[in-house]
Amino acid sequence: MKSMQSNQARKRPVNLTLNEELVTQAKGMTNNLSGVVEQLLADYVMKQNNVRQEKAHHAEVAAKAWNSFNERSGSFADEHSTL
Repeated sequence: MKSMQSNQARKRPVNLTLNEELVTQAKGMTNNLSGVVEQLLADYVMKQNNVRQEKAHHAEVAAKAWNSFNERSGSFADEHSTL
């Protein structure tokens, strides 16, 4: 998945707690572990943003459907209201 992150973005050191053996294996597979982790993190963030947008869209569709039903049929609580 292609990242939309800028390569020119400011970078800063961070502390992570990772499995030592896994890090050793990964370092044997790449000479830029930071770049690999950054790309994986960018992909994760993009996927999570997509999931959130999809959930928001589904909620909006459900709210529109409920409001449409409510306009046509009225609220179930209307017949029990004391107002």
